[in-house]
Amino acid sequence: MGTDPITLADMLRVAGDPDFERWQEQIRRTGGCSSPIHLEGWTLTKDRATGQTLYSYSTQNEPGGRLRVACGNRRASRCPSCAWTYAGDTYHLIRAGITGDERKGVDPSVRSHPRVFATLTAPSFGPVHNRPVSGRCRCGAAHADDDPALGTALDPESYDYAGAVLWNNHAGQLWQRFTIYLRREIAKRAGLSQRAMGEQCRVSFGKVAEFQKRGAVHFHAVVRLDGPDGPDTAPPPWASLTLLDDAIRSAAARVALSLPAAGRFPARTLKWGTQVDVQPIGGFTEGDVTEETVAAYVAKYATKAAETTGTVDRRIGELRELDRIPDLPDHTRRLIEACWELDAAYPDRLLAHWSHMLGFRGHFSTKSRRYSTTLGALRQVRADYRARQERQARGFAEDLDDAAEGSTLVLAHWVYAGHGHTPGESLLAESIARDIRLNREIVREVRADMADQEAWEVCA
Repeated sequence: MGTDPITLADMLRVAGDPDFERWQEQIRRTGGCSSPIHLEGWTLTKDRATGQTLYSYSTQNEPGGRLRVACGNRRASRCPSCAWTYAGDTYHLIRAGITGDERKGVDPSVRSHPRVFATLTAPSFGPVHNRPVSGRCRCGAAHADDDPALGTALDPESYDYAGAVLWNNHAGQLWQRFTIYLRREIAKRAGLSQRAMGEQCRVSFGKVAEFQKRGAVHFHAVVRLDGPDGPDTAPPPWASLTLLDDAIRSAAARVALSLPAAGRFPARTLKWGTQVDVQPIGGFTEGDVTEETVAAYVAKYATKAAETTGTVDRRIGELRELDRIPDLPDHTRRLIEACWELDAAYPDRLLAHWSHMLGFRGHFSTKSRRYSTTLGALRQVRADYRARQERQARGFAEDLDDAAEGSTLVLAHWVYAGHGHTPGESLLAESIARDIRLNREIVREVRADMADQEAWEVCA
């Protein structure tokens, strides 16, 4: 399909602008963001003692008088470029907690700590179309991988849609209770009180939420046992993979959250599903699950949400909006409708507000305090690097990062001036984003080839 005349005309306007090169540079610095934030303002950095201006910047000379910065949206459905960056940060955060990385504050000795990749799932809310080992679903069909029927209810009239969205809505609390019980189970198996266990061992984790095709959330987590001060200290001799595996399964089985009856909805008890998977994490060439695979798997789902079930990636203001959503699967529609039906009965749960997420209101990616670095720290490293690039490009040779603390004074004024692209800008930004992705893929392939070559030379 060709470009419409209006978009084409706008693209030619942007490309013909005298500031086009600077506009391209701004978009490249955002990574090809689909909907950048526009800022107007200025900043000055002065030497406190002399009053000398060490650095100055104003958006007056920028294209349109604006600075464009990345939106930072983690959803791939909203901004593929920013989601790619978020996934990369999540990958490095998770991987640092598995392999160690001194640049990120995690000692490499964590590779010798007990580490597992655990998956906790939701219980059954009714039979759904699936692809069992036998190859044939209960309906008698052998579904293909991309069959839209997968995950949908075999009998929608008997499926517990209310239970499904209430479970999603409380999944974060179920995880919190799981972490509490996990520490108790570990202490029990070590023959220690919880206080004594805390003095010898710390439980660290990094997790991500994933929506199954049936619309239920489940969690993937890296769980690690450290010494009392975190990854820099060795775990006690009794901390083993077997103990950790057993404690995770027992803790998951113990978790129960009781919901009182509300209106016409009966009381119920929310629990984890019986399918709890725990796999030890080995090195790159050993163990059931490699470090690289785990980090990549977690990062993959950090940028996905309930859209994988066919729902929308925005809030639904009123229930009748569903009639204006094309190709909305019936199973997903029923889950959204259940959120609205339950909203008045459980007003504190904001189910209608989170109906586009099928009731889920938790964070998709979380970690314990001492698992590894933070996303904020990774973003700050990137921001500092970009700032140094900008200062050098503008002729400010002095590296302000080396200035003594308190020796400089920063004055700034910034205002929000809009967001997004015009149709022509959007088309050009997509081209820039594709080029960036292509360059990254080339670099990745080259590095992989170099690693293979080094391994071959070592073996030879």
